[in-house]
Amino acid sequence: QVQLVESGGGLVQAGGSLRLSCAFSGRAFSWYVMAWFCQAAGKEREFVAAIMSSTNYADSVKGRFTISRDNAKNTVYLQMNNLQPEDTAVYYCAADSFTSIIRTAGRFYDYWGQGTQVTVSS
Repeated sequence: QVQLVESGGGLVQAGGSLRLSCAFSGRAFSWYVMAWFCQAAGKEREFVAAIMSSTNYADSVKGRFTISRDNAKNTVYLQMNNLQPEDTAVYYCAADSFTSIIRTAGRFYDYWGQGTQVTVSS
């Protein structure tokens, strides 16, 4: 059974940075595509970034966010720079066991964390 636990959210001023972490417990972390999604209040969940051997980013975060993984530590990270108020959301870590391609639709992901709140003040 896979469990995902996010950490690192918080309150930051516009232009600031945060690094989110997602700890994976279970077998074969390196076999999973790992991704970050976000959901702002009153909005649908959105894809942010994903990583396997390659990476994929939403257009809104390209050049500001960086996803990375440490397979030795079973952890995936999301470095968020130049944060803006529109980045305010709950950020979720997710794992997809189908690893041939990176998929950006949340319905394909098998496991989800509980989420961590990111709030960016103007």
